[in-house]
Amino acid sequence: MNDTTDPFADFLASLEGLWVNVVSFLSGMLAPGWRQNQVLIILGLAVLAWLLHGRASKLLEDWVRSREGWSKWQLRYIVQVKRRMGLICFAVMAWSVYMVMQNITWPSRSYLIGVAAMLATVWVGVAFVGQLVHNRPLRRIVTWAMWIYATLFLLNVSDEVAGFLDGLALHVGEFRLSALTLITALVVIGVLFTIARMLSQATASTIRKNEDISPSMQVLAVKAVQLSLYGVAFYMGVKAVGIDLTGLAVLSGAIGVGLGFGLQKVVSNLVSGVIILLDKSIKPGDVISLGETFGWIQTLGARYASVVTRDGKEYLIPNEDLITGQVVNWSHSNDFVRLDIFFGTAYGDDPHLVRKLAVEATAGVPRVLSFKPPVCHIVGFGDSSVDYIIRFWIRDPTGGLTNIRGNVYLALWDTFKEHGISIPFPQREVLLLEDSKLSVSKPGATKGPV
Repeated sequence: MNDTTDPFADFLASLEGLWVNVVSFLSGMLAPGWRQNQVLIILGLAVLAWLLHGRASKLLEDWVRSREGWSKWQLRYIVQVKRRMGLICFAVMAWSVYMVMQNITWPSRSYLIGVAAMLATVWVGVAFVGQLVHNRPLRRIVTWAMWIYATLFLLNVSDEVAGFLDGLALHVGEFRLSALTLITALVVIGVLFTIARMLSQATASTIRKNEDISPSMQVLAVKAVQLSLYGVAFYMGVKAVGIDLTGLAVLSGAIGVGLGFGLQKVVSNLVSGVIILLDKSIKPGDVISLGETFGWIQTLGARYASVVTRDGKEYLIPNEDLITGQVVNWSHSNDFVRLDIFFGTAYGDDPHLVRKLAVEATAGVPRVLSFKPPVCHIVGFGDSSVDYIIRFWIRDPTGGLTNIRGNVYLALWDTFKEHGISIPFPQREVLLLEDSKLSVSKPGATKGPV
């Protein structure tokens, strides 16, 4: 005896049963009686809720604007309430009419109104629960799936629809993937991802508050926890709906080889990011220079590091460049940074006095460290000046380097001007020999031939 069933026949049977239920429901709506009256009441409540939507939303917006100190998550939910104010008004009015009709007439004469009220309430609740999923595409899939399932369940047609979706299946050997399994997997994975996100946020907050863990290790620990939780959530979601992953092992291996060649840079950046976090060569808050880019590390990601410059620009530097390139870390072992400034004075000025005045002027500039006093040395005798170097230390490179150099230059200018120290610049003198053929015209006279 052949016990195998025809999948196509099962699909047609499910579709036929669903169609019979829909036709029966619609024919009941068109027949005069209390069922039709309930439909008219529901339509009337829907129109009234639509009219109240604009007015109620305006009142809610005015009330929120009159308050201050709302957090982001509160404002996010207020926006959801405003968008669904019409549905909320419909649910409230439908429940009110349902409770009144339950007390003044037979319960069967208000059954559809109760179903409509329950549907509206469930739709509102699903909309708010869906906000827990931060990923927008995944949130839409989870929200719509829950809306559809709740609607079908309350209309008592969920079994027929489930049979219809289960009949839409793809068969590859012994592997079978139906539309019902795929939708269920997406919803389950979405819910598990939401739970994983909540747990990762709580764990990350605890790790960041632990001062015994270095910033780089905090980033690494947070990334490891997130990767573990999301991986477990995906695996549990797939196994929960009965999808066997062993059949995809060969295919995933072939895809992995292809991606390995095409994503070499991505993998290199991921590995480089792990190395940076482990050796602590660069960590959040460090001030670095990479080529023409000077700024401080804001965040360390899995693929890139975010570097913010003094002018507010944010550069996303691949982790591989931080490993293979020459990076100047101004605050790797400590925050002390030494800066050098070159200047020159005239040969007629006393170099002992110049050095003394330069040190005093530099020491009086804010941000210049006093316990690491500036020093000034002669570095050469130039064509037009005696050349000096002034060296001083700061410990806040995040405050900028150009501005502190400019303040030191201004202090040197003011001090030299006050004490009569001149800063020379190249000058040229032209002497006319007596037997030169050049002639100089006097004021008011015409120029003669040269």
